Amino acid sequence: MPDPYGLIAPILSRMDAEAAHRLVLAALKAGCGGPFYPPEPDPPSLGTHLWGLSFSNPIGIAAGFDKNAEVVPALFRLGFGFVEVGGITPRPQPGNPRPRLFRLEEDRAVVNRMGFNSEGAEAVANRLARLGDQPGRRWGPVAVNLAKNKESADAAADYAAVARKLAPYADIIVINVSSPNTPGLRSLQKVAPLQPIVRAVREASAGGASKPLLLKIAPDLEEDDIDAVTGLAVMEKLDGIVCTNTTTARPPGLLSRRRGEEGGLSGAPLRSRATEVLRRVYAATHGKLPLIGVGGIASGADAYARIRAGASVVQLYTALVYRGPRLLNEIKRDLASLLARDGFSTVGAAVGADHGRAA
Repeated sequence: MPDPYGLIAPILSRMDAEAAHRLVLAALKAGCGGPFYPPEPDPPSLGTHLWGLSFSNPIGIAAGFDKNAEVVPALFRLGFGFVEVGGITPRPQPGNPRPRLFRLEEDRAVVNRMGFNSEGAEAVANRLARLGDQPGRRWGPVAVNLAKNKESADAAADYAAVARKLAPYADIIVINVSSPNTPGLRSLQKVAPLQPIVRAVREASAGGASKPLLLKIAPDLEEDDIDAVTGLAVMEKLDGIVCTNTTTARPPGLLSRRRGEEGGLSGAPLRSRATEVLRRVYAATHGKLPLIGVGGIASGADAYARIRAGASVVQLYTALVYRGPRLLNEIKRDLASLLARDGFSTVGAAVGADHGRAA
């Protein structure tokens, strides 16, 4: 059967990137994903357990794809093991002026400067609440990515407000202080401003039955800053770290004419740095803090390398722009084969293997 995405990809590539993304979301809403891309049964070796949650496979969709929780069921029907929605701001905001999303086709990359365009916490909470009412609900964990409004002067209050609204409907809560597209946001990764945010979110989400609380960090942190923020995560008893967000760096060798666009770079050029940061965080936490690996994952081999480097589960997004939904089944098949090749009966057994700490 021809790949429908392969047939429409040339048309999408000629469209404005954000308009093309909206079209994809509309197609998923209309139910066009499942019939064309039925998920293959997940091999038992891909099942994993974290934070008291069950994942049928360790491949998730990263934040940014479904910012407003519009297509959560459709993404699970494609075969994702978990879905992260957001970033979600307390109040609706339009984000940065368009155009703000750019394909770097020659580099298998994307640059975005979306700026937390969000319908706001109340709209997203209403959508997530309705998901629980659907008959026959059978899918995996849903993570919510918390953000702040651009003009807000009280970051901790903003993050707490979103957490308070969304915690009852989330399985995992992610504090995002690492987007490069909101002025001053990345400065919140310093210990002094970050600590009150973490504490405010934990207190605000207490009504959500103490959901796992994670922190998403940037790939552009210096080594000392990585160690400091990791130390804070341990001290504050966070449940995990997402490594990493997009990068403001532009690695040598980029070919696309869009490489100079301002914003965060994702996709293949981020792969090496994202893996390097993940390795350092895993080593600094002695493998005791679950990590989500994201950035440049485009194959089963990429996912396996990130797991061996210390990721308990992984996420992708940009690779789907170029390969479409069929990529997901390919990654899961190849990952299962790689685990079997190296004698690992489960994903969990392979986590941190490159550090000599695999179970």
